[in-house]
Amino acid sequence: MKLTHKLTKQSIEAEISLTTNEDISKIMEDDGFAFDWSTEKQYELYKLYTISNKEQILGLMSLIDLRNGYRIHLNLLEIRVDQQGKNKQLDHITGCLIAYAASEAIKRGYYGFVSLEPKTQLINHYQQKYGFKRYGRYLAIDGHISQTLVHKYLNNE
Repeated sequence: MKLTHKLTKQSIEAEISLTTNEDISKIMEDDGFAFDWSTEKQYELYKLYTISNKEQILGLMSLIDLRNGYRIHLNLLEIRVDQQGKNKQLDHITGCLIAYAASEAIKRGYYGFVSLEPKTQLINHYQQKYGFKRYGRYLAIDGHISQTLVHKYLNNE
């Protein structure tokens, strides 16, 4: 997968992998993240980083596999504070993380069904940028939209 440097438009190779206990300890000492990620250890906790700097985590997400609901629930998502908003240097961190969750939902036979419970101020953003639809207090994607996100963010199409 590739991130894009906002100024140079250069593509930067990135990866997503499961976090380790050592990662959690580093995150807890890092002022780049606000959430207490140690509370998410019981879930699948993933990190996104560039190939050129595997030590700096740019984004995190925790996923809950809801087998009985045939979906992946994106429980928590956070982008490193210096990669948020107008001052960020890299684009597509959030898109890559959401697409990865969608790819896991496809692999597990859930037809790409991913849900999340957004903060109120992010509802429109998730709907407009990533194609989420509202289901009560949750937002969700599945099927064609999930496949589109996987192709766009993970396969670089």
